[in-house]
Amino acid sequence: MLIPALAIRLLSALALAWMAGLIWFIVAEPGPAPIGQRTDAVVVLTGGPGRIPRAIDVLNGGSARLMLVSGVNPVVSADQFIRSSNLDPALLICCVVLGREATTTRGNAREVADFARRHRVRSIRLVTAGYHMQRAHAEVAAALPADVALLADAVAAPLPPWSLISEYNKLIAVHALLLTGIAR
Repeated sequence: MLIPALAIRLLSALALAWMAGLIWFIVAEPGPAPIGQRTDAVVVLTGGPGRIPRAIDVLNGGSARLMLVSGVNPVVSADQFIRSSNLDPALLICCVVLGREATTTRGNAREVADFARRHRVRSIRLVTAGYHMQRAHAEVAAALPADVALLADAVAAPLPPWSLISEYNKLIAVHALLLTGIAR
C-alpha cells in the first residue's frame, strides 16, 4: 500500500511541475531585442512569418554586418528569395548567406555554428519566433564555440494551445538531451 501511494505522490508532483513549467514557458516567452544592439551577424531560422523581415531590418539598420538565413529550401533560388523577402540584391552578394542544409532546429544549430566558424563571428543575434526561441537558443548555444555571444531576438507568432504544449515538450527533451551530453 505504501509503494502505490508514493508512486501517486511522485506522479502528481511531476504533473504539477510540468504544468508550472508550461505556464512559465507561456508567460516568459521572449520578445524582440533592441534593434540598435550590435552583433557581428544576424541569424534567422526560417519557418514562420515576420522572421526574415526582422532580420533584414537588423541588417539594413546596421546592427549586424552579416546575415545567415538558416533552413532555406534547396529548391528556392536566390532570385526567388530576393523577390519573396524584398531583399536588396546587393545584400545577397556582400552580406547574406542562404543556408540550405538545415531541416530541423538541431540542423539549424549546426549550420549556425559552421557559419560562425567560417566567418569568424563572435556575436550573433538569433531571430526566430518567440515560442521557438528557448529551444532554438539552447540548441544553437550548445553548438556554437564557447567564445561566441548569442542575443535572442524573438518575433511574435501565436500558436494554438496544442502546438505550444508540443513546443514545450520539445524544449524539455532538448534540455534533457543537453544535460546528458547526447545533443552536443
